Amino acid sequence: MTTQKLGDVMMVEMTKTALAWYQHNAMRTATMSGENPPNWYLALGLAGEAGEVAEIIKKNERHGKPINPEHLREELGDVLWYLTVLAEVNGLSLAEIAVENINKLKARYPQGFVKRGITNAE
Repeated sequence: MTTQKLGDVMMVEMTKTALAWYQHNAMRTATMSGENPPNWYLALGLAGEAGEVAEIIKKNERHGKPINPEHLREELGDVLWYLTVLAEVNGLSLAEIAVENINKLKARYPQGFVKRGITNAE
């Protein structure tokens, strides 16, 4: 195994560990009266928080308002929380989702993204 390949494997394992830690800890604040929140609540929360991110970008692009990195970080954190809890209550691992997504993108864009280089796109 090459040093680069070993580094990639180590990074994936570290990332999976960090995402599993986050997923476990996010659930500490997810329960409502001892029960997991319903999918509709999580999906609408995710959409709402993604809308907050979109609003920050819109105000920057349309009105020239500088992006406040702290505000953007906070809203992205809220997106991450809803995404994580939605995955968890549906029996999905955030770490596996992340790794599978990267593998899919590597297969689709083996040389990185090139407008005419899409392969295996669904």
